[in-house]
Amino acid sequence: SVLTVACEQTEVLLLDPISSKHIKTLSEAHEDCVNNIRFLDNRLFATCSDDTTIALWDLRKLNTKVCTLHGHTSWVKNIEYDTNTRLLVTSGFDGNVIIWDTNRCTEDGCPHKKFFHTRFLMRMRLTPDCSKMLISTSSGYLLILHDLDLNKSLEVGSYPILRARRTTSSSDITSSGSSGPRAVGSPCHQSNSGPLSEKTVSRPSQREGGSPRNSLEVLTPEVPGERDRGNCITSLQLHPKGWATLLRCSSNTDDQEWTCVYEFQEGAPVRAVSPRCSLRLTHCIEEANVGRGYIKELCFSPDGRMISSPHGFGIRLLGFDAHCSELVDCLPREASPLREIRSLYSHNDVVLTTKFSPTHCQIASGCLSGRVSLYQPKF
Repeated sequence: SVLTVACEQTEVLLLDPISSKHIKTLSEAHEDCVNNIRFLDNRLFATCSDDTTIALWDLRKLNTKVCTLHGHTSWVKNIEYDTNTRLLVTSGFDGNVIIWDTNRCTEDGCPHKKFFHTRFLMRMRLTPDCSKMLISTSSGYLLILHDLDLNKSLEVGSYPILRARRTTSSSDITSSGSSGPRAVGSPCHQSNSGPLSEKTVSRPSQREGGSPRNSLEVLTPEVPGERDRGNCITSLQLHPKGWATLLRCSSNTDDQEWTCVYEFQEGAPVRAVSPRCSLRLTHCIEEANVGRGYIKELCFSPDGRMISSPHGFGIRLLGFDAHCSELVDCLPREASPLREIRSLYSHNDVVLTTKFSPTHCQIASGCLSGRVSLYQPKF
């Protein structure tokens, strides 16, 4: 019922997405750029900013913040929320993932603890069931914490490492033979001296029949045309049913940009002699690469059948096939192109973000000059 917009100049806009009317502007929501907004329930929402803070707001009383959370030391870029435990999870360019206990929130803030740290952290997401945490880095790595336990802080060396490797497509699996893909180094702070593939850790805490809690997997997702060049994972989203992850990647030379979909592959418990690879590239498409240097946030539709992706001065609606089928119904044997369903152009500047409404047939997009557009399909 409310569309919130994070703005560069300290502001948060609140709009009625049905009537397109402006509700309110929080003109000094933060002291620097507002980066992300997350609703915790139907009235409480959190904002994060380059001023290193997170703020909690109540829709019923917008004249003042519920509280301000201090803990990060650099720009805060991402907010996630576990509805089961009521734990707020944030990440920033200081490399920290911090857990905030909103069950014990006061005007002075919430109890918090550092949960995880890695270099070059860009984005952090929780799967819908909160069983996994995914973290992307500007150096092209994707970190997955399996069997997630947010109540346990992860200090250096306290988590089992499942091995680092490149993700595969079906063709790689059938042709790679017993040697497997090459192993790669790690962005984690504990492993500056060598590749993680040499450090498979076994823990006595491993539970029977499964992986240990918070076991870490480090991947370099395969990106078309990027086998011999590095890339930066700028945007990270998850399928609403937890089947796949959606990445926006740009080359280190900034001359190519790709949207890629990776299917989660849930396998047998990890063994030391068999490196794990949880993701498989299923679909991809090259992007316009307009507005170099700016991060473009893309998203899944609420049913997971479509992707809305910033494309130049507009957005593209992409499907796994021409009929907008479910991902599980059209998994290809080899990585296939995403299908363009429709393009929508209404901006006069580079589109940076797009979002589907969770309740209505509606899409919103926002561009660099501050314009917000709302689209509703005609049947």
